[in-house]
Amino acid sequence: MASLRFSFGTMGSGKSTLALQIHHNLSQRGLQGILCSQLDRTDGKVSSALGVSADAIEVGPRLDLFEMALAIASRRGRVDYVVCDEAQFYLPAQIEQLARIVDDLGADVFAFGLLTTFQGELFDGTRRLLELADERVEVQVEARCWCGERATHNARLHNGVQVYDGRLFVVDDPDDQSVTYELRCRRHWMTGDGGPGSADRPEVRVQEVDIGHPVA
Repeated sequence: MASLRFSFGTMGSGKSTLALQIHHNLSQRGLQGILCSQLDRTDGKVSSALGVSADAIEVGPRLDLFEMALAIASRRGRVDYVVCDEAQFYLPAQIEQLARIVDDLGADVFAFGLLTTFQGELFDGTRRLLELADERVEVQVEARCWCGERATHNARLHNGVQVYDGRLFVVDDPDDQSVTYELRCRRHWMTGDGGPGSADRPEVRVQEVDIGHPVA
């Protein structure tokens, strides 16, 4: 039977790499699949920090995922699976559409995403995935905080200082170094402690964008 599987982890835990691997393996078996993403580091693709990427459908707030899958199934004869990266950014209604793809079309859906925002709260899409998924799997590649403990939170830094408010949705921008991200354990995320020499550690550069979604 088809199922909706939600795989979650922190930044740097290999979610996009796993999404690409599943898509590659299934397509090599001759299965008909769809690869989707939203706000990836490269527009119109799913890309891994390891440098691997593949073309993908960009999921905007107006896209009905079930109708999309139904149209593609009509053209190809069937849809066997859907792989969704950055699923934390999907609207709750779009998560419900993924569940309908499983139930009505009999296609497996593999969704990948973060659990919590930089504010330490569940993304709306993540919350709905946890409520509806048949399987909930934590990605086992563990990222580490600067202190060596397991990283559980994504901290947003503005000019090197951790912040807890601001726009929620972001994309990479190597030209903007004022806003960065860093993985931290719960204790150091709550205290905002970046540890000794934090300014010297490489961080993920991002740019804040407004794509018409409500800010959490």
